[in-house]
Amino acid sequence: MSVPQRQIRATYTADTVTVYQAYRAEIAEPAVAAGRFVSPFKRERMTWIKPSFRWMMYRCGWGTKPGQERVLAIEITRSGFEWALANSCMSHYVRDLYPDERAWRETLRTSPVRVQWDPERSIRLGPLDHRSVQVGLSGPAVPRYVDEWTVGIADVTERAHLVHELVKRGDDAAATAALPPESPYPLPPEIGDVIGATR
Repeated sequence: MSVPQRQIRATYTADTVTVYQAYRAEIAEPAVAAGRFVSPFKRERMTWIKPSFRWMMYRCGWGTKPGQERVLAIEITRSGFEWALANSCMSHYVRDLYPDERAWRETLRTSPVRVQWDPERSIRLGPLDHRSVQVGLSGPAVPRYVDEWTVGIADVTERAHLVHELVKRGDDAAATAALPPESPYPLPPEIGDVIGATR
C-alpha cells in the first residue's frame, strides 16, 4: 500500500503527540530533569521539531553528530501541535498554497512557524518517495512550546544507538521493530490545507 506523498506520521495519544529533537548534553540533561526546556536552551532561536524518528536519525546521524549527541522525545499537546501547523508558513514558495509569491512572502514575514516537507528516510536513512514534515518554531511559538505544550521529555539516545547497531549488523527487520510505533496523524482537513498535506 502506497504512502501519501505528504502525510504526518507520528506516535500520538488522544491528547498528545511525540516530536523529536537532538541536542548536546548541556541542553538535553537539564531539559530531561526539568521535564521542559530550561537554560541553556535559547528561546530566541528557531527550534525545529520532527514527528518522524527516522528523519531525526538522519538529521542527527543516530545521535553521533557534534551538538546532536542526545536524542530527545518531547511529548506535546495535540492542540499545541495543531496550533503551530495552523499558524505556519511553508519555508519556500509553493504555487498551490499561495495566490502568488508576494502573498507567500507576507505570510512568511508574519508567521511564527515554518513548515517543510523533506523525503522520509528508510531504516538505512536513504530517501523514500514520500515526505516527512519538519516544523520550525520561532518568536511567540517558542514560549508556547516550552511553557504550554510540553507534557514531558524523555532521553531516547539509547534507543537510537540500539536501532543503529541492529542496522549495522544487517538486521533491518529487528531494527524496524525497535522503532517507535508511528501511524498517520489525524490532521484536521483545514490544517492539512495550510501545510499542503495530501488529502
